Amino acid sequence: MALHNRILLGLVTGAVLGVASNLTLGLPPGLAAFITNVTEPIGNIWLNALIMVVVPLVISTLSLGVAGLGSLSRVGRIGGVTLLTFLLLMATAGTLGLVLVNLIEPGSRLDPEIRTGLMETYRNQSDQAMGIAQGGVGVDLLVNIVPRNPVRAAADFNMLGIIFFSLMVGVALTKVPQETARPLLAVLDGVATVAITIINMVMTVAPYAVACLIFSVTARFGWDLLLSLASYVVTVVVGLTLFAAVVYPVVLALVARVSPREFFRKARIVMVTAFSTSSSNATLPTTLRVAEEELHVPNQVAAFVVPLGATINMNGTALFEGVTVLFVAQVFGVELPLSQQMVVILMSVVVAVGTAGVPGGSIPLLMIVLAMVGAPMEGIAIVIGVDRILDMCRTTVNVTGDLVTTTVVNRFVGAMPPAPEAVSGGART
Repeated sequence: MALHNRILLGLVTGAVLGVASNLTLGLPPGLAAFITNVTEPIGNIWLNALIMVVVPLVISTLSLGVAGLGSLSRVGRIGGVTLLTFLLLMATAGTLGLVLVNLIEPGSRLDPEIRTGLMETYRNQSDQAMGIAQGGVGVDLLVNIVPRNPVRAAADFNMLGIIFFSLMVGVALTKVPQETARPLLAVLDGVATVAITIINMVMTVAPYAVACLIFSVTARFGWDLLLSLASYVVTVVVGLTLFAAVVYPVVLALVARVSPREFFRKARIVMVTAFSTSSSNATLPTTLRVAEEELHVPNQVAAFVVPLGATINMNGTALFEGVTVLFVAQVFGVELPLSQQMVVILMSVVVAVGTAGVPGGSIPLLMIVLAMVGAPMEGIAIVIGVDRILDMCRTTVNVTGDLVTTTVVNRFVGAMPPAPEAVSGGART
């Protein structure tokens, strides 16, 4: 059985067992202890093993991708098309989210007692996220793009800083003599190859780890929490589904000029991995492999676009943030005129760029947007309980968007003349 089918089987098995145990047993101390001490640690260890190699993989593949382009003019052309596609897709996603939340008005349907109960239940988590959010307000996010110490940036998992450093290394490699560049290119190529080999080993146990992750979520919350927030969850999921099922195929067919049916058939493993891990970074190695081996995108294009997309291209997150801000505003009776809703779209795009590609990474920055439009930051506690499930959905849209952008960029710049031999090396991922 193919890996993506085994992962999907593990996903379904974990969900069925989790819901069944919750419906029949509730959450007795024994089950809670089993989740805390067995299934959650197994799932988290697997996630950590995937994320463990993200930093060396991003540094090596992105540096090689830029170096493989051969000149600053090539970097500028591919970078311009990439960033324009990212921004247009995120703006479209944010707009779609606001249209849906204004039509459905999920915040007006939430019972005040449920609102109070949810805020009490998740107050500690919202307070922690608030501290992170307040620390990230201002120009710090922009300043941190350029790291003083790239090693510290790697240790802190500052992906924007890591990407900037990798871009600088790649650009520098295009400007130094061939003899000087060749040894470092060989080292980077070796690092990328080893990182991908580690990922392949870790992915062999993915079906079992995914079953544990999904079991932990569904056994702990069951359907009760989803039902209490049903209109909000439906709004987000419908928006994400429309974006993936309508916007992406249109872009693929009209802009990238590739068959949407073939694209989604080849991207299945990426989508399943993204859904099960809730992490763009953990899915990064699989996304790179599919872009090159299945979609036949040149190594230089894939190695440039995909690592950038894992940090910057957050279409599902932009839609989720737009819906959530207006939902919380509706719950607390905060009226947002059209001008402020446009600010929400803009900030959803900007903040999505700074979102960490790990589970729950959007929550602290989402609170920044809430504060900007006058909605209470504490209101995030209302949605924290269902965030893991919605995180799985929006991560799938995010990562699929990375592949869509890769095909778009490949159409416009993939046919460029090959780069000079000295700097065209790169790991075949």
